[in-house]
Amino acid sequence: MAGTGGMPVAENEQGNQKLDLVFDDNRLAGALFGEFDQNLALVEKRIGVDAVARGNMVTLTGTTDEISRAQRVLESLYDRLMEGHDIASGDVEGAIRMAEAPESQLSLPTLDESSRLKFSSIATRKRSVVARTPMQDAYIRAMDRCELVFGIGPAGTGKTYLAVALAAAYLERGDVDRIILSRPAVEAGERLGFLPGDMKDKVDPYLRPLYDALYDMMPAEKIERGLQSGVIEVAPLAFMRGRTLSHCVVILDEAQNTTSMQMKMFLTRLGENAKMVVTGDPSQIDLPPGQVSGLRQATRILEGIGDVDIIRFTGADVVRHRLVQDIVAAYDRETGPDGGRGS
Repeated sequence: MAGTGGMPVAENEQGNQKLDLVFDDNRLAGALFGEFDQNLALVEKRIGVDAVARGNMVTLTGTTDEISRAQRVLESLYDRLMEGHDIASGDVEGAIRMAEAPESQLSLPTLDESSRLKFSSIATRKRSVVARTPMQDAYIRAMDRCELVFGIGPAGTGKTYLAVALAAAYLERGDVDRIILSRPAVEAGERLGFLPGDMKDKVDPYLRPLYDALYDMMPAEKIERGLQSGVIEVAPLAFMRGRTLSHCVVILDEAQNTTSMQMKMFLTRLGENAKMVVTGDPSQIDLPPGQVSGLRQATRILEGIGDVDIIRFTGADVVRHRLVQDIVAAYDRETGPDGGRGS
């Protein structure tokens, strides 16, 4: 754990205070500060505090609020290093987001009794995925708790990636027998024409984002074996009718492009010991004009049902390149968060 070498002293001429943070393990302190102190530089840039490292100690200078937020960021990241996890710039960004969020957005056990940040995480064979925003934290907890979860929001918020991570973790722990990946085969404003090959070859282009996430979580050879044995199944949405999906995690991606009837058909496939995660972005509907999105309808009529949770991400939850967050915000200003299409 990190120990503080002193309390904030009296304000200096600029009205700022100082706090010395001492971290017990020199090696972990070096990883915390980053190469050439790049992690501290990011904390300085985003929070506004001044951070100067000397050995295993860092001196924070700023307002009381700035120092408090920076301390929470650094101590939470140090805790993760002590647990054996690596941290990258994205993890630092995530810790900053969590520290800047109002406490009303941080449900326990995100905050422990000493107000240290605790992040929800998903551990898989290849890596551990940690929440980087309060909404991601809520999403991970909802997927673990509920049988049906909707993750709705703009691109880059991690809604699909986290769902695949959860499915991989459940499969590796033996909590489920299968992973089923599904997506409506609707082109994003393009006509792809005839695609050669078997059914898997035809739907692979639509499911590539799910595959990419899966290869991040599991060894490639296990994925290939799983695809051959049916432990990992690619199930085109149109072919789900009549099935009962039990002992599995089912992920429906790009669900904004389902029709009302398709969504109802999919949701009623839920069987024993199964979890469904439905993800989509209502601002990127590629259905014909006038066609009702099954995602919008489902989230409206299922609101408040037990064991169903609806997590709504916003542009503030975008965790890709920071420019993506600005792009999402610009489009929302131009067309509205629903992409200019009615419900």
